[in-house]
Amino acid sequence: MRRCGHPCFNAGVKIITDERCAGYARRGHPEHPRRVAATVARLQSQTELPVEWLAPGETVPDGVILRAHALEMLARLEVPEDFDADTPFFENISGHARSSVAAALDALKWARRGEPVFSLMRPPGHHAMRKKSMGFCYLNNVAIAVLEARATGAKRVAVFDFDVHHGNGTEDILLNQPGVEFFSVHQHPAYPDTGAQNRGRNCFNYPVAPGAPRLAYRAKLAHALDDLRSYRPDLIAVSAGFDAYLRDPLAEGTLLLEDFHWLGQTLRALDVPSFSLLEGGYSQDLPDLILAYLQGLAGLGPAESISR
Repeated sequence: MRRCGHPCFNAGVKIITDERCAGYARRGHPEHPRRVAATVARLQSQTELPVEWLAPGETVPDGVILRAHALEMLARLEVPEDFDADTPFFENISGHARSSVAAALDALKWARRGEPVFSLMRPPGHHAMRKKSMGFCYLNNVAIAVLEARATGAKRVAVFDFDVHHGNGTEDILLNQPGVEFFSVHQHPAYPDTGAQNRGRNCFNYPVAPGAPRLAYRAKLAHALDDLRSYRPDLIAVSAGFDAYLRDPLAEGTLLLEDFHWLGQTLRALDVPSFSLLEGGYSQDLPDLILAYLQGLAGLGPAESISR
């Protein structure tokens, strides 16, 4: 189902979130509850973009998750030991991860109805591999949703990942999957030290050097989106990471607020149903960056500046 053309396309957006996703934290860890809480507050205080707030569904059948992950990985989520130095164990982390998956699946449903939708949840997912949780990620939300889309009738699904860190988990799960193509624009070298080149028949990587000029970074994003357009997908899943921003503390990206608005605009112009899931983004400006992106998706002009 394609959108009906921009004049009749509602200029608002659906946001799927749940205050319970702020219910875990480790002191000093950058993947902190305020990423979501501050963004909710920003979106609630602004008046330019109409927002409809939705809660994620309650349960996700194991069979849906197991299309993307090994059974032993689900069991590992219950073991009270850290997964790695970046990925701590938290009480009920399995429940939090499943809620992020539920939100991604709900976002998929809304996208199929032609609605702009954004999952504002944590934990993120794009580093979670088929058999391993890593990089702040426990289950791979976007890969699970894409495989659900394929299992329920989607013929050609594109994944566009603009997080500054390569979506190694998504690539691991979707490598050579029929009916799926993965397009990732990311800094390299950088964590997790993957994504230097294309892999298999369907995973296309667009590495950007640390500190590359902003226009060079944006040109690489445009190149990836042109290639995605050529694939002619009937659905687009977006791993929306905002850590390629100039002032993000975890990488050396050079993008500005207007670039995230442009990304939203460009995805909208493809006129293909899409859904976006929050991945990274650790600067204090994250709420404004997300708002700018959503304004682009909704066909609205960007906020004039960072609000502080």
